Amino acid sequence: MQATADHRSAEVVFRATGLTKIYRMGDVEVHALRGVDLELRAGEFVVLLGASGSGKSTLLNILGGLDAPTAGRVECRGHPLTGAGDEELTRFRREHVGFVFQFYNLIPSLTARENVALVTEIATEPMAPEAALALVDLTDRMDHFPAQLSGGEQQRVAIARAIAKRPDVLLCDEPTGALDSATGVRVLEALERTNLETGALTVVITHNAVIARMADRVIHLSDGRIAGEERNAGRAPPSELHW
Repeated sequence: MQATADHRSAEVVFRATGLTKIYRMGDVEVHALRGVDLELRAGEFVVLLGASGSGKSTLLNILGGLDAPTAGRVECRGHPLTGAGDEELTRFRREHVGFVFQFYNLIPSLTARENVALVTEIATEPMAPEAALALVDLTDRMDHFPAQLSGGEQQRVAIARAIAKRPDVLLCDEPTGALDSATGVRVLEALERTNLETGALTVVITHNAVIARMADRVIHLSDGRIAGEERNAGRAPPSELHW
């Protein structure tokens, strides 16, 4: 187990205050978030842990500028995201945020290298696609098409695509949810290596409590609220995680 870095003096990347999200479905109101206060700092590896329906994905989507809160405020490095227009949020996502989802969303007709290059062509100071793929240990697979790759390899291509634009933040929504344990470990190793080598704030949401052992900080969500928070004394390497 490696020591957990203490990021408490690091720059605050996200500051959320009173975040509330209500979805209206006909006459029914669904309270996805109920007044969440949160700070996330540069370089951290944070796991948001909670059952399905606890508000994890809603919180991640608001932080990433994919959704807007019903009430409350969220800032990224002091710049308000709340109330920002579509053009400003699009620029924020393009320049500052890398997303990794449960499903890989790769273009089947493009190789791994070409899938990553799609992002590098619109980024300001991108990595070379080859460098991003090397970071997730896929140098020998970069000219393969998605259909020629395993699920874990496809997810690692998705991580390479997300990090190739050198984002400040990597937001991961159940990145191992569709994978078996051994394959999931390889994906988590890629995320850990990315966090350590690029310094990007990395936020992983999961319902799998085992994954929390590799985090600097674990935030528990329940019924749209933060139910608790803890810092790990050390970060467990992904190779020690089994589920």
